[in-house]
Amino acid sequence: MNKESLENLVRVVSEEIYCGLLSEGNAAAASVAGRACPWCAQVCGGHCATEVNRLVEVGANRVSALAPDASIDRSIASLIDHTLLKPDAVYEDIRKICDEAKRFGFASVCINPSLVTLASSFLAGSPVKVCTVVGFPLGATLAEVKAFEAEASIVNGAQEIDMVLNIGALKSRDLATVGRDIRLVAQASHAREAICKVIIETAFLTDEEKVSACSLAKASGADFVKTSTGFGPGGASAKDVALMRSVVGEDVGVKASGGIRDWKTLQEMVKSGATRIGASASVRILQEAKSQKAGSTLPVPVGEGRTGNDYY
Repeated sequence: MNKESLENLVRVVSEEIYCGLLSEGNAAAASVAGRACPWCAQVCGGHCATEVNRLVEVGANRVSALAPDASIDRSIASLIDHTLLKPDAVYEDIRKICDEAKRFGFASVCINPSLVTLASSFLAGSPVKVCTVVGFPLGATLAEVKAFEAEASIVNGAQEIDMVLNIGALKSRDLATVGRDIRLVAQASHAREAICKVIIETAFLTDEEKVSACSLAKASGADFVKTSTGFGPGGASAKDVALMRSVVGEDVGVKASGGIRDWKTLQEMVKSGATRIGASASVRILQEAKSQKAGSTLPVPVGEGRTGNDYY
């Protein structure tokens, strides 16, 4: 058995032990969960701050680590939430996107709520944030449940919350319900110093409804409005981004998400007013930008938002 196969086997076995400990809810589980890499089994010193410290303590004077890619334009990478929301994503997929996020300098890793603790452990000690979704992807969850989900996710390590508003209530013109829905999640997020983004799912809405959604999000304390879940009938468009920007002004962020798979589309979104991009093809976009250096300069995003550079 070669080294790579052995390491993969160790990870699988360690993962099963880790899950078993968590299911028992004992003290050992808490100890394991607090580690930077919950099932590293001392094989990932280059990824794990805790393991690096242990190696130094026992006499190591040099450790091979995963270094950031200095050739990447950080002003581009820092706009992107590196996203993996597929229901069949496995733990090794989460490790991979976290490693990519650290290497390229993405703003955050956006994953489903059940994976927040795991992603947080992989990103410990790095500037990359953990973003998760709430009421996803339909937005039809009770407002109180959304608020609880947001709070629990933040306790588990999330720093950014992307919630789906109540689309049916919006289309029924029940604006009080929509506003309360957003407000409860925004309050739960801000109480623990997290950012709240509101997904309005533009593909289901008329322009009038998009204006109402953005206005309500701003009035209810959201930090961002976001175009799409990526699971609806359509994704982001430059036209929608420009409309959303015109409604929220310069003190709220605009996140374009859904169908952004190349450098040209990312540029269009930023020129239209986006200050954050949600994408699963993030690495490919950066590679395209790198290969087109002459045209890779982005305009300065419009508006810094409520927390300044947190929006980038």
